Amino acid sequence: MEKTPPAELTSKELSRYARHLTLPEVGMEGQVLLKASSVLIVGAGGLGSPLALYLAAAGVGTLGLVDFDEVDVTNLQRQILYGTEDIGNQKLESASRRISSVNPHVKVVLHSCRLDSENALDIMEKYDVIVDGTDNFPTRYLVNDACVLLGKPNVYGSIYRWEGQVSVFARKDGPCYRCLFREPPPPGMVPSCAEAGVLGVLPGIVGSLQALEVIKIVLGKGDGLVGRLLIFDALELKWREVKLRRNPDCPVCGDNPTQTKLIDYDVFCGLATNESEKSGDVLDCFSDIEPSKLKNRLEGSLPPFVLDVREPFEWEIVNLADFGAHLIPLRELADRITELPDNREIVIHCRSGVRSAKAANLLAENGFSRLFNLSGGILKWIDEVDPSLSKY
Repeated sequence: MEKTPPAELTSKELSRYARHLTLPEVGMEGQVLLKASSVLIVGAGGLGSPLALYLAAAGVGTLGLVDFDEVDVTNLQRQILYGTEDIGNQKLESASRRISSVNPHVKVVLHSCRLDSENALDIMEKYDVIVDGTDNFPTRYLVNDACVLLGKPNVYGSIYRWEGQVSVFARKDGPCYRCLFREPPPPGMVPSCAEAGVLGVLPGIVGSLQALEVIKIVLGKGDGLVGRLLIFDALELKWREVKLRRNPDCPVCGDNPTQTKLIDYDVFCGLATNESEKSGDVLDCFSDIEPSKLKNRLEGSLPPFVLDVREPFEWEIVNLADFGAHLIPLRELADRITELPDNREIVIHCRSGVRSAKAANLLAENGFSRLFNLSGGILKWIDEVDPSLSKY
């Protein structure tokens, strides 16, 4: 990577990076390149934690972080940037303090916002390397497309239960994320980490590999993961590699790209509807209901039937059994529809509202009406109705 070298390393930096300086592939020249580099980490969560710590420790000169969330107790199982004392604080504030304690020579730039099509190019163009530490498809496609448009390397990582993936996209003559996954999966098809679970150490392994790829890109050393998707199975402790090729018909990085600007990625991923596509004569098959209104209805003389479509392990953590809730996991719902009443209102809920919306559509297709989806799921119920319940 071509950079204008900064001032030479200080005496304190020479001591700090002594083990790098003895590596022939790094040495003084490489450490100066690291000091001159700037890296943006999108997402300060499970993947962003080891990324930030190892890149800071390695001496990356400028480290940018994009996030807008607060530290939750459920983060601490895997997000090693944070401690118990950080619960309730903004992630970026806590992350900045932790990074500075690891290496005070690193400049930390905080972008406390949700990355979107309006701000992505302005934020990302200031950095040499972009690292995707996200956990949702709209942002993943956004990061990829912006990297292609800006000509920035995209160091990709993802985690799911016991499996991790790592690759490098948007390099010269190499594929982009769209070459591998041209279209996103249908909404709700792939559970989030909160819904499916994730092994706590897995993001440490995957995030460390991403940090390794960043360092090699900056140094211009080694054989990187361009055109290669590395897949790690933690349960079986096996690695496998899939060869990737740039798709000449890719809508973003192909020979004749059809998408030359950023788009609405919530619409692209099916999480929102473009206003121009809405039809005035199309009715929703269900309505959202706020937790406070549901509580009032449940305490009335004709309470609705409450259907919980989460998994049994989630039910054991927290449930609305005191209000007569019934558990039928979404994966079993189609085969157990006869267990539902056809003469009562049905309120469906899951953890956050995604699976329950899918369940409502399924019931509507099978002739049910008077359907309601609990807005924000049981998490919002806990926030607004009963904070004494356990979150997960």
